[in-house]
Amino acid sequence: MVPKTYSVYIMASEACVLYIGVTSGLEVRVYQHKQNLVEGFTKKYKCHKLVYFESTTDVQAALAREKQLKGWTRFKKMQLIQKFNPTWKDLSEEFGPDPSTSSDSAQDDRGEEQLRSE
Repeated sequence: MVPKTYSVYIMASEACVLYIGVTSGLEVRVYQHKQNLVEGFTKKYKCHKLVYFESTTDVQAALAREKQLKGWTRFKKMQLIQKFNPTWKDLSEEFGPDPSTSSDSAQDDRGEEQLRSE
């Protein structure tokens, strides 16, 4: 059995507004943000570019890391992105086919299931 993977991720807007989240389905969750299927911060501030992510099989570690990153200063968050993604390219461009064609679901940072069809 393949262990479930949890990803802590940072989305950015063109104006460099940053959003940090955690999910069990990164590709689906990023698609939801890009298509404005998720009400809230990322839709309001147009955070549609995946600029950073890290993954683990430990859900508690992922949630702790999300909390840690959210506690950092903006400058420190930007340094982290700059270190791993110096050009701030959209990392989701490497994902492949459109995830909306699958019936998989993703868990958001509150553990609520978000279906691709929403």
